Amino acid sequence: MALGVLSGCAVAAPVQEMSNARQAVQAAREAKADRYAPQNLDQAERLLKKATMELQLGNYNEARTHALAARHEAVVARNIALSSSGRSNE
Repeated sequence: MALGVLSGCAVAAPVQEMSNARQAVQAAREAKADRYAPQNLDQAERLLKKATMELQLGNYNEARTHALAARHEAVVARNIALSSSGRSNE
């Protein structure tokens, strides 16, 4: 019985959050955030690396937190890049 309760509390790997963060960083790169928002892009990439490291260590809560922060920072970088380059924010 106790084993069932403990396994029910297990935290799942943040697979979707990691994927979302990777896609957001890639979208920021494609929008030329390295030119228009390099600090935001660098921060997003650092956070994604931290998330990846935490995921590998099995620290899923920390990985999720870093992945969500990386995605947010990448979205900010992309939006800055798109507005700075005069392209529409699709």
